[in-house]
Amino acid sequence: MTRLRVHAFTITLDGFGTGTDQRVDAPFGDGVDELHAWMMPSFARRRSSETSTPIGELDHGDSDGTGVDHAAFLAGEENVGATIMGRNMFGPVRGEWPDESWRGWWGEDPPYHHDVFVMTHHPRPSLPMDGGTTFHFVQGSPAEVLARATTAAGGRDVRLGGGVATVRAFLAEGLVGELNLVVAPILAGAGERLFEGLTALPEGYRVESTVVGESGAVHARVVRR
Repeated sequence: MTRLRVHAFTITLDGFGTGTDQRVDAPFGDGVDELHAWMMPSFARRRSSETSTPIGELDHGDSDGTGVDHAAFLAGEENVGATIMGRNMFGPVRGEWPDESWRGWWGEDPPYHHDVFVMTHHPRPSLPMDGGTTFHFVQGSPAEVLARATTAAGGRDVRLGGGVATVRAFLAEGLVGELNLVVAPILAGAGERLFEGLTALPEGYRVESTVVGESGAVHARVVRR
């Protein structure tokens, strides 16, 4: 049975998934420079064998990318046949598209290699990329978009990316089957909180396990009750 899964979604110790003032040269905003430090060795390891470029040209750390942190990085690629993301994850353009020149953060060969459904109030033609990735710009409720992604996944699971508001919307409707959350050992103080307003979350979900990675980040697996 196809499940909707969240992987490697990282928040600060005080609950923020982004900082303030997200923009082209700061995709996650200000005040969260070390938010994804736990996965940088894994990015470096991937970049040594692939041509795709991570968001914002991120590149930190000298590790070869092993252990708990690396396993969490890889887990999101297992048995995934489609991805859903919000428009803010696809790029910094807001409102009506001025044109179709923005093609994502990842270069011409994005790391997905399957259909990606970008939720937006401003649909545009689908965008086929190298390596088998096609971005579809769709309007609809979380349940409607999930139905389309499930069909595209062809029996495999669907991965839910960011941003914060998108993950929160699917959690609010109880559609997420598994949330693999990473709590980075930093404080932001401001930005967008993942669990803001989700007061009923404990009724539908429980924390199944936690483990500390080599970076000091805590990996928590949250599942539906």
